[in-house]
Amino acid sequence: MVLETGARAPFSLGARERERLAAVLRLALSRARRSGSATLATLSLELPGDVDPTAVACASRRAREPWFTFEQRDRGRRALAGLGAAVALESAGAERFADVARRWRELSAGAVGDADDGAGAGGPLAFGGFAFAPDGGATPQWAGFAPASLAVPELLIERGERSGALGARMVLAALVAPDDDEGQVLARLCARANELRAAPLPLLDPAPAGTYRVASAMPPEHYEAAVARAVELIAGGELEKIVLSREVHVHAPATHDAAAIIAVLREEFPSCFCFCVGREDATFLAASPELLLRREGHRVSTLALAGSIRRSADPAIDAHLGEQLLRDATYREEHAIVARRIEQLLRPHSIWVAAAPEPVIVKIANIQHLGTPIRAQMSRPLDALELAALMHPTPAVGGEPRERAVRLIPALEGLDRGWYLGPVGWIDADGDGEFCVALRCALLRGAVARAFAGGGIVRDSNPASELAETEVKLAALLPLLAG
Repeated sequence: MVLETGARAPFSLGARERERLAAVLRLALSRARRSGSATLATLSLELPGDVDPTAVACASRRAREPWFTFEQRDRGRRALAGLGAAVALESAGAERFADVARRWRELSAGAVGDADDGAGAGGPLAFGGFAFAPDGGATPQWAGFAPASLAVPELLIERGERSGALGARMVLAALVAPDDDEGQVLARLCARANELRAAPLPLLDPAPAGTYRVASAMPPEHYEAAVARAVELIAGGELEKIVLSREVHVHAPATHDAAAIIAVLREEFPSCFCFCVGREDATFLAASPELLLRREGHRVSTLALAGSIRRSADPAIDAHLGEQLLRDATYREEHAIVARRIEQLLRPHSIWVAAAPEPVIVKIANIQHLGTPIRAQMSRPLDALELAALMHPTPAVGGEPRERAVRLIPALEGLDRGWYLGPVGWIDADGDGEFCVALRCALLRGAVARAFAGGGIVRDSNPASELAETEVKLAALLPLLAG
């Protein structure tokens, strides 16, 4: 496909592409009528490698439709964006991962498609996320964000490096029912592609008018008291570690602009997973440094990330702070609990598990962490959703022992985490995919933004220091949200 200007819209389908799409829809309709069940149909088309998926999605999204963007710029300018939902898979409860995984396998196994030879791997892709808790997100602010929610976008744009060159593709998708009219589905998809616009992302207003108000959902003293209580429980032998979080509200004089915020985040945090997930009138966005898992065939990669300290503009001070983090016994203990548990989770399902012998410093714009990369060769083909179910929540976001910590967290925190600290990412028809952990994030709904931050509490944790650490983490987003 060639991006043209002039009479035709930039992403509109030419005669050849329309013929190919019609052929796929006819095949899907035939299968649907034979089986009596709806069939997923996809058409993958090559795009120029310089397309910006995030910018296209932000410029082209319709009001209240599901949409997403997901990118990690330092990793080969990898980016995904989707508009609409050809299929929505939602679930809740303890089996929510297994439920959507089963339904995705059934859907993708029966899908029909047609891909350009030059467009890379064809086929459908589902994107979404999971609440931290099995029934999380029940409070009104999380409306639209089900405890488990995957969507096959009606229109997907994907960009990444292939064989050393930057390539991109557009995938159109429709769930074709036995009684559908091929012509109507064709017209709908062509019209959706015709609406796409390649406009630059908006800029944040450098001098916004009006008054911004920033307030903790609960007094800071509540968080310090929760940390103190957690330290008591750890000293009493009930826990090794527990992660406690707090919520901060930013009331703006006008609606928060998700597109302008994500534009800054991806520039400021190119090594992070920068994503937006839109549901109805709300957007959940983040610049997360933490990879929960990346599944490529039988290979799995993850990152144990725990233990944090601030950055400094002075290189010498910054290096000293990193060395201090590496030598701090409390941070090392917090980190070791996470790395050890991830290895233990993967080992029964793996031929081998390899972890770095010592943690390294992971530096992002405003903070540095202890990180241990971990890789595994799976002994049986668990897909990305099955792996997410296995690993979530790691001690980096829950605690150790896991079950005891997860039960205690709501009572100590007093908040509904919703999708905060849950897995967000994508999976393809082969079961490959990647999910990050939703941290350094905010939920935007109208003029109110809810930002979240937390920390791992171990036996020597200090309440005042833990509160200060949350302030450092909140500094990734609060300056953008508070004008």
